[in-house]
Amino acid sequence: MEKFSEIVSTIDGYVWGVPTIILILATGLILTIAARGIQFTKLGRAFKGIFRKNEGQGELSGFAALCTALSATIGTGNIVGVGTAIAAGGPGALFWMWIAAILGTATKYAECMLAIKYREVKPDGHILGGPFYTIEKGMGSKWKWLAVLFAVFGALAGLLGIGTMTQINGITSAVNMTFSNSGTAFVIGENAYSWATVIGGAVVTLCAALVIIGGLKRISKVAEKVVPAMAIVYIFLGLSVIIMNASKVPAAFALIFKSAFGWKAMAGGAAGWVMKQVLDSMRKGIARGIFSNEAGLGSAPIAAAPVQTNEPVEQGLVNMTGTVIDTLIVCTMTGLAIVLAMTDAGFMDLYNANGWKGIELTANALSQVLGGDGVSVHFLLMLCLAFFAFTTILGWDYYSEKCLEYLTNGKMGVVMVYRILYIVAVAIGPYFTVTTVFDIADIFNGLMAIPNCIALIVLAGVVAKETKTYFDKYPSLQ
Repeated sequence: MEKFSEIVSTIDGYVWGVPTIILILATGLILTIAARGIQFTKLGRAFKGIFRKNEGQGELSGFAALCTALSATIGTGNIVGVGTAIAAGGPGALFWMWIAAILGTATKYAECMLAIKYREVKPDGHILGGPFYTIEKGMGSKWKWLAVLFAVFGALAGLLGIGTMTQINGITSAVNMTFSNSGTAFVIGENAYSWATVIGGAVVTLCAALVIIGGLKRISKVAEKVVPAMAIVYIFLGLSVIIMNASKVPAAFALIFKSAFGWKAMAGGAAGWVMKQVLDSMRKGIARGIFSNEAGLGSAPIAAAPVQTNEPVEQGLVNMTGTVIDTLIVCTMTGLAIVLAMTDAGFMDLYNANGWKGIELTANALSQVLGGDGVSVHFLLMLCLAFFAFTTILGWDYYSEKCLEYLTNGKMGVVMVYRILYIVAVAIGPYFTVTTVFDIADIFNGLMAIPNCIALIVLAGVVAKETKTYFDKYPSLQ
């Protein structure tokens, strides 16, 4: 298992090298210019549009589509992923998550808008859309190989990475942390697995199987109820952290910026390591930011495509709020809690001694800054993570199935086999290390993002034209 983890980590390093980072940031910057800074100038209208009644051809309301997308983004990336990013890249990773999110908001707008513009209505009336059709129809049929590549990576990302193993692993880690005295169920090699892990994994797998069989409408109904409720609970927890530690917030931001640009290393006379530190912070921050908000990944457009609208720009605006909610609000609260704890020397001694990462780092940081015995915080965090990650499992099954539908021209037999494999992947997820499952997810995230970002850059002119046409058509919205 250790050798496997090393191989996965090496591949992750290649996929998330400097070229991928530049591609993702450049995509966001180009689309920000093409859409005239839409994430700054139209953000208020975007939030107002969330609850607007939709009219036009489609299967879902704009709110349902946003919740379906959020169900797949607000998950372990917000709680476990932030912890792994900071553990690997330092507090500066949070800064690079912000940069990726600010630029990624324009990316999310563009990819969702284009998905509706190029979506396809099937003979039975249902709608299919996403980067595969954006590439094939927007760039031309000669680029279909790139569309196929995206769909293959999308199906694999759901099956082996972001959709299954990372989510169930996060849930069972939280359950195991909360019920740490549950006893050992069995041992494989040097790894012991508790009854909490086994039972928690079995329950989540069973629940996921029951919902997945129900398809899109059941997934969207679950998402509409669960996502807003859990987001409110977690945001309340995050606000409590900031309010109770308001005097320490400036020091936390200072630590974030120092780490992001290597100032801490330079101040310590380690200038030779500065570039490595900055690159590590950038790589982990951007990779975890993409893992969390999925801007540029090409997943949210698949959920946006069936929306009941005749105006692609409208739903693009609505969907771009997902990046703001996911990263600039939810991830920031998690990250600030961790960094606030890191300003305490006593906490850092424990952190260095125990090597906390993922859910352990997040939970212990929240317990540190909120005070008390930590038991109630651990339990509440477990509940939030369980619901967040569960809905992510459901959302990514939907994304993957749509990629398969494109690849197989709608052969349901293949989809049913995939569903079985998907549920099996959920079942085995608890028995991998948290670092390994996140590295696997990062690899497929990067592979998905590359063809999607290439298409978005090529179609930036279309984004600019569609945006201008829409606001010229409705001058009162300027």
